[in-house]
Amino acid sequence: MPARRESYTVVSMRPTGDHAGLRRAAAALGLRTVAWSPWRIAPRDDAATRAALEEALAAEAVIVTSPAAARASAHLRALRPRRGQRWYAIGGGTAAALRQAGVAQVEIPARPDSEGLLALPGLVAAAGRRIGMLTAPGGRDRIAPTLRERGATVLRADVYAREPLIPNAATWARLRAVSGPWYVPLSSGEALQHAFAVAPADIAEHLRTARIAAASARLAQIARALGCQDVRLADGPRPRQLLTASIATGD
Repeated sequence: MPARRESYTVVSMRPTGDHAGLRRAAAALGLRTVAWSPWRIAPRDDAATRAALEEALAAEAVIVTSPAAARASAHLRALRPRRGQRWYAIGGGTAAALRQAGVAQVEIPARPDSEGLLALPGLVAAAGRRIGMLTAPGGRDRIAPTLRERGATVLRADVYAREPLIPNAATWARLRAVSGPWYVPLSSGEALQHAFAVAPADIAEHLRTARIAAASARLAQIARALGCQDVRLADGPRPRQLLTASIATGD
């Protein structure tokens, strides 16, 4: 018999300080959350980053891959779209961060992932175009190569970095104290890979038996390759979408 929903605990693998949205969504469903941050966001502020950002912002189009990229860029300089320039965001959260920073017109894909973004008409017909990309090392590494294959020049600015963290003893203790099964909303393959790399054997085994709700097919494939046994595909990366996928596959 499958476990009852209320016996599950949501394990949040968001960056440090970024668990609030998932906590609220989980609480609305009567679920408790334990935070496990595989990394923290570290904005960059050096001459090379500023120069790369200026070049990216001078392009015909600008892609922003995360809310963190939008905020880090806005911290370095005011974001003011040029006449005729098109801005693209990976999803609604990134678009909201851009609007807050002063970019009113932002295009987003119906499915908020790399595949959805690359299917937008303005990026399908990319030959001969200069496209800026505000992002971080690693992460969504399919976008730039695909655009280059389509004939675009990609001007990349890595405006922040993900700094890996090894959880302290208190975090391991909180995870071990969870008596029931886990829901793990997955919006980053790197987060899951790093989690397995640093986890003690007993916690890694619990992670492999957790119910993983992946924000994309690519992330679902990563989870299965790492040995996760119960992987489901969510409709998108938003907390409610991830949790809905977790709940729908169990009771």
